[in-house]
Amino acid sequence: MDFIENRTFDEINIGDHATLTKTLTYDEIRLFSAMSGDINPSMVDQSFAESDDIHQTVGRAMWGGALISHILGRQLPGPGTQFIGQTLQFTHGVQLGDTITATCSVTSKNPSNRHVTFDCKCVNQQGETVVAGEVHVTAPEQKIRQPAAHLQPVRKKDPLGNYRAFIEKTHDLPPLPMAVVHPCDRESLLGAVESARMNLIQPLLIGPAARIHAVADHEGIDISGLDILPVEHSHAAAELAVALVRSGRVGSIMKGSLHTDELMGAVLSKEKGIRTDRRLSHVFIMDVPTYPRPLLITDAAINIEPTLDEKRDIVQNAIDLAHALGIDNPKVAILAAVETVNTKMRATLDAAALCKMADRKQISGGTLDGPLAFDNAISLEAARTKGIVSGVAGQADILMVPDLESGNMLAKQLEYLADAHSAGIVLGARVPIVLTSRADTAPSRITSCAIAVLLANSTPNRG
Repeated sequence: MDFIENRTFDEINIGDHATLTKTLTYDEIRLFSAMSGDINPSMVDQSFAESDDIHQTVGRAMWGGALISHILGRQLPGPGTQFIGQTLQFTHGVQLGDTITATCSVTSKNPSNRHVTFDCKCVNQQGETVVAGEVHVTAPEQKIRQPAAHLQPVRKKDPLGNYRAFIEKTHDLPPLPMAVVHPCDRESLLGAVESARMNLIQPLLIGPAARIHAVADHEGIDISGLDILPVEHSHAAAELAVALVRSGRVGSIMKGSLHTDELMGAVLSKEKGIRTDRRLSHVFIMDVPTYPRPLLITDAAINIEPTLDEKRDIVQNAIDLAHALGIDNPKVAILAAVETVNTKMRATLDAAALCKMADRKQISGGTLDGPLAFDNAISLEAARTKGIVSGVAGQADILMVPDLESGNMLAKQLEYLADAHSAGIVLGARVPIVLTSRADTAPSRITSCAIAVLLANSTPNRG
């Protein structure tokens, strides 16, 4: 068990000191803004921050003051400490990813009232002082040792989260005619209805009419005014949806309560399908509370063990999607278990080849780097620790995984262990295909519909 223990006034000597080192994350920036009410767009609006003169998300130097409070309240003197006053100067800005080391040193003691004065300083990873000054406290008289309290992390509860920005981008676009394949459960039917209500899509519900009406009645979902194209079973629904794309009646497909293989079999049919020269691939668009931007993970649903040529298409598809979402030059991390090329690890060889293909314009529109381990791809601190100099490391927009298994596990881990939200889309066909899990909620499907609208109205790179 983790314990905290204080230093009483009599145990403290002039010259004693304590330190704390932390890296500023996007989650902490958002929590600071929520607590203080300071919603300066340079802190909470990623697109504004990157277009501003600073060119990146910034934090508040007062965060360094919080590190000082941590030291004095937990380490030296610790529990029982009473703060009297402070005089701090904020001499340098703090930016996302900065690693700050706070140090508090005892400079004087007053036995008559147990007052202790600390010289406090916070420096960043480059040795620059960001906070400096004095703090005065009353040190505890009694010894305290007790189990440390473990607070549950605070997470945002908005089911649409950062996805709202994608939905807002669709406001001036016409609703997208969409074939909704076999919407015979609550979430797939509700996702289609809610997306129509938000003017994202014009849904055509394809499936057994009696089952669709039964779900609507049981769940209290109003489907009046929506067109139903009745078919007997899910295979027929998938085939009809593909035929509607070929005829030009719809501009997208949404998977309902049928297996992915059923839908993709119709999509990939050589005679009647809607495939193109580009390899089909799936992208999870993740909203992770602890990451400052949408995180695209590919491919975690279609290609089991893609070849190098197939990976080239998978990367290009993801870049095209990023462009449609408003990310002009997405940073693509090609993931492996290590960040060096190892001839015994195919993922590292493919990563190196993909980066060279990008150098030769066989992949365009983004910045690639790899191989990169997951921590180096998403953590500036981890990348600095390993001495990785890269325009992608620590700030990836797209994670290209080695195979379907690793990608699917990564996406599901973020969803179930990190409170992430996910949307899903398939690219490489004639039209975008909303492909979500049968367990996904209506907000996930709404977001996926918004992304399909943006894709349908973009001009993808077919190079």
